[in-house]
Amino acid sequence: MKICWIWFLKLSLLCMFLMMAAEAQQPLKMGFYRTTCPTAEQIVRYTVSKAVTANPGMAAGILRLFFHDCFVRVRSHYRTEESEQDAGANVGTLRGLEIIDQAKAKLEAACPNTVSCADILAFAARDSTAVVGGFSYTVPAGRRDGRVSNIGEVDLPSPDSDVEALKRAFVAKGLSVGDMVALSGAHSIGRSGCNFVKPRLYSFNGTHADPSLDPNFVAVLKKKCPKNGNSGTTDLDLATPNRLDNQYYRNVKQHRVLFSSDQALLDSPMTARTVAKYASNLNAWRNDFAAAMIRLGSIEVLTGTKEATLKFLAFRHNQVASRSRKNTQGICLRSIGHPHCQTLLRSLVLKISSRVFV
Repeated sequence: MKICWIWFLKLSLLCMFLMMAAEAQQPLKMGFYRTTCPTAEQIVRYTVSKAVTANPGMAAGILRLFFHDCFVRVRSHYRTEESEQDAGANVGTLRGLEIIDQAKAKLEAACPNTVSCADILAFAARDSTAVVGGFSYTVPAGRRDGRVSNIGEVDLPSPDSDVEALKRAFVAKGLSVGDMVALSGAHSIGRSGCNFVKPRLYSFNGTHADPSLDPNFVAVLKKKCPKNGNSGTTDLDLATPNRLDNQYYRNVKQHRVLFSSDQALLDSPMTARTVAKYASNLNAWRNDFAAAMIRLGSIEVLTGTKEATLKFLAFRHNQVASRSRKNTQGICLRSIGHPHCQTLLRSLVLKISSRVFV
């Protein structure tokens, strides 16, 4: 009788563990912190609005952080010796991290161990958009922070990508070509180092300026980024540098954009039509940008609210059933949806929880 009870306990614990693991991956949802941290979004909004109002350029930094955070693996906020932050596309150029840290500190004071850094960054991107763009959108939440940050996994589109490379990069992440064009509008705000601009000004094909650039624009940029200078920056959008708007698409049509990857949007009939639409219709771009930001924030997310519980149960299971883990795991993996496993789970919770969790 005692042996049967032990086996029943082992099987029940394993069924519970596997069923909870299966349930742990939940979809993002609106109002995720409504009961656990009701002021979460308000705290982030206040922190971000104050910082971005004082320095509109920080909005570009936060939007870039969000894009880079979403596009590489999963959201990881663990710093190692060589993390994503040390990759060539990130090192020395990431701005806005201190704002995320400020929001996180305030949230920890209000709701300890509740709001993830990944969700804070998603809220911050939305709130930055509201300050510099004049429009907003709702953000589903429930992301957990990743525990892996690998420099070798950073593979972002480069400033000199052609349109086909851009399409492949976005489609590989589950985004559409339309999303790619809409999100490119984020280049209507922010600055770039002259080192990214000079190749198009002085050494295109080895000797001269990129002929796709407007000659008058070339002259302006050469004053901002002289050939022999070793530093310097320039606005991405010289017309409305502190506004997130559809001026970017007018700049693309006029061949007045810094990066060849931006100019490349005219090289495909589909993307060129979308550029023309956004250039003449601000609301169309705003709507599509907001929708694309939500989809961007849903790429390969870690979700679920049972991580701590799962760790606890796994530890207890190792103590109770380590000697027979292999056999019982095979049974429950094959029958995780079987009524018998569910019955065992209910029995464990309702009848013997006091004997197990001591």
